[in-house]
Amino acid sequence: MGWRLISRSVIGTSHQQQQLPCQDYGCVCLATPPESDSPTNVIVGVVADGAGSAQHADIGAKLVVETILRYLVATEEQLQKRHHSWQRLPHPPTEAQIKKLFTRAVVRAQTTLHQQASNHGYGVEALACTALAFLATPEWIAAMQIGDGFMVVRCLPSTAQLGAPPRTIPSEPDYQLLFQPDRGEFANQTTFVTSANALEEMQVCLVTRPQVFICVATDGLEKVALRLKDWVPFPPFFKPLEEYLWETPHPEVEDDYLVSFLTSDRLNERTDDDKTLLLCLYDEDE
Repeated sequence: MGWRLISRSVIGTSHQQQQLPCQDYGCVCLATPPESDSPTNVIVGVVADGAGSAQHADIGAKLVVETILRYLVATEEQLQKRHHSWQRLPHPPTEAQIKKLFTRAVVRAQTTLHQQASNHGYGVEALACTALAFLATPEWIAAMQIGDGFMVVRCLPSTAQLGAPPRTIPSEPDYQLLFQPDRGEFANQTTFVTSANALEEMQVCLVTRPQVFICVATDGLEKVALRLKDWVPFPPFFKPLEEYLWETPHPEVEDDYLVSFLTSDRLNERTDDDKTLLLCLYDEDE
């Protein structure tokens, strides 16, 4: 039993032309401590997109991802010290508990950004970035979003018992968008982790259904993955990505397909922004 995980970021053609760095960053991992005698199927993932107007957006995005990821992994480590785990709780956490968890994670990220800015003599707005994060077991996913970008999942039907997810993806897969991206009042406007109202605007949700597929991406992929008029996921975008994970036992090593897709001329014709894709698939038989 286990997860297949991969996260990749590529620079957009507009940033290549301007000789700017990639301002996206993402990471996903198992939350089980390396020294643990009780491995679990708890995973955490975080994606951040640096603001185009922020001078050190690439640094801000990386710091936010690393700080939130480290905090979420630490919660599993603390549970295991008490002979528990997120996966072995008798009931999924409540949405109130999840909101408290992500609030603490974001506050730590904000503190890290302020320290970075103070140490280097610039304002914290120079590190502005969005953030999407999740903590998941095979039975549920807890997620949060500040700003734009998107998180899409496919769960087993609510009537199904937890078991081997079908290796044949349904002809009409039920991909679910967890949050509507925060687009702001004006074009190219959104909320950042550094914004004064970041915690007030933070979106949080808990889905208590068995997980099969998780996809997190920055806003560079919104127009090709979502129907923007009503924010409905576009199955022809997600289905090949899920098929790739079913067919690839070790996607973190065998990443040619994903990198080729993200850097393809066809995709770059649709979007010139930086692009990050974080993908997860739970294979009960693995």
